[in-house]
Amino acid sequence: MMRRLIPMLAALSMLLATSVALAHKPSDSYLALDVKGKQVSGQWDIALRDLDMAIGLDADGNGELTWDEVKARHPAIAAYALSRLALSGQDGKPCPLTVSEHLIDDHSDGAYAVLRLNATCAVDVDTLGVDYKLLFDIDPQHKGLLKLSHDGATSTAIFTPEAPRQQLAVAGASRWRQFGDYVRHGVWHIWIGFDHILFLLSLLLPAVLVFGAGTGSVRTWQGGASFRAAFIDVLKIVTAFTLAHSITLSLAVLGVLSVPSRVVESAIALSVVLAGLNNIWPLFQRRRAVAAFAFGLIHGFGFASVLLDLGLPASSLLLSLVGFNVGVELGQLAIVAVFLPLAFMARNSTFYRKVVLVGGSALIFAIAMVWLLERVLDLKIISQ
Repeated sequence: MMRRLIPMLAALSMLLATSVALAHKPSDSYLALDVKGKQVSGQWDIALRDLDMAIGLDADGNGELTWDEVKARHPAIAAYALSRLALSGQDGKPCPLTVSEHLIDDHSDGAYAVLRLNATCAVDVDTLGVDYKLLFDIDPQHKGLLKLSHDGATSTAIFTPEAPRQQLAVAGASRWRQFGDYVRHGVWHIWIGFDHILFLLSLLLPAVLVFGAGTGSVRTWQGGASFRAAFIDVLKIVTAFTLAHSITLSLAVLGVLSVPSRVVESAIALSVVLAGLNNIWPLFQRRRAVAAFAFGLIHGFGFASVLLDLGLPASSLLLSLVGFNVGVELGQLAIVAVFLPLAFMARNSTFYRKVVLVGGSALIFAIAMVWLLERVLDLKIISQ
């Protein structure tokens, strides 16, 4: 059993390390459409970093985009965007799209190109077909977040490589469908939110061990006695983290509290640094649930940035908030369900204590320190 288990843990560690080294905020675009009879108008916010990756905006190659560089590529930006978005009415006939204006706006993760859109359909639109293909060929993690408005009613949809085409009732989609969309979005966000995963994993790694169980004056990590004790420890950590980030996620999305994105992202990186260091040089070993709650408050602001950037109206706010939060928790539970049994079976091995716990935590610490320097000093140390 152990011979089979060790390669599984090693492969999991390597996969996580590789993914983390390339981690960045997930790529999203924000599409807002308003339907009035045959007319469809709106705007499409696309990250400049994504457009630079797709069609090249940085003319002088210095790593910094200027307004002149972006302006010079307006025709190319419009052509690229319109080639990857198509609208149609319920009759199946296309609603040709045009770009009427180019602007720039700042989101929580940087500057975005804003394309003002107009389209005319053959008949009054009751059901709008949307075919979305932006960036899917070069970034399988990309998502398109749609807000569809008609006579004051608003519905939402999320486009992914698995769901690039959708038929949307302009009078308002099923609330259960909207809820399900944001549950899926929350699950996916936690799975590709590598800083959140690393923080949680750093707190989970020692759950199957006991510190200070050695003999004499040397205190070392030793395997825990029971799965029940490990499960209870994990339950405390996950519950504390969940409660904390749910509080700040709700407060931020509802507009009660606001913290600058750079401060939030830097604090999240710091939380990962401290959590990784704690496994090598215990700082709060017996208070990991307390640490999970304290830093979970910061992580909640990070989760909130996704929903805030979408700009949902009050009518959809609570539904999307609850669905997204449920999705985040389901994503966390899936990680725990895979990790905990494997870790418990390997807990008494030197491989787990030295390679997975100490070596893995050292790697987490190093990567998080790079993130922290990047975010505090506004540098790019790891190329994306």
